[in-house]
Amino acid sequence: MISYNSENTFKLDNEHQISSWIEEVITEENFKLGEINYIFCNDDYLHKLNVEFLQHDTLTDIISFDYTVGKLIQGDIYVSTERVADNAQDFQVSFQEELLRVMVHGVLHYCGYKDKTDAEAHTMREKENHYLQKFANMQ
Repeated sequence: MISYNSENTFKLDNEHQISSWIEEVITEENFKLGEINYIFCNDDYLHKLNVEFLQHDTLTDIISFDYTVGKLIQGDIYVSTERVADNAQDFQVSFQEELLRVMVHGVLHYCGYKDKTDAEAHTMREKENHYLQKFANMQ
């Protein structure tokens, strides 16, 4: 089950389509969907979590808490819609594309992908692009 919650005024459009897409990602990665909670928030909210739980005094677009057990994907994914909007502008992509990239990024972490090294980040970006293309093909 995938749920969407907001700590700000953000409202996700096309929840059903995005949920179906995320489920396909999980299936293609040979995992099973347990429970994923997306929580949309502002920079201040996410910054507090980043400091409190990760001891990082920086802004970020996403923090994911992974509760995956074996092949059962579970977790809480916090997304700063302010950071997504800024990053979309910086990368010259639509808000929707950047939001989807961040959303799948969290799930890919749950599937075991890392992004600390250049090689890992490259693989992560390839996976994100692959799944963004799949979403585009669903339209």
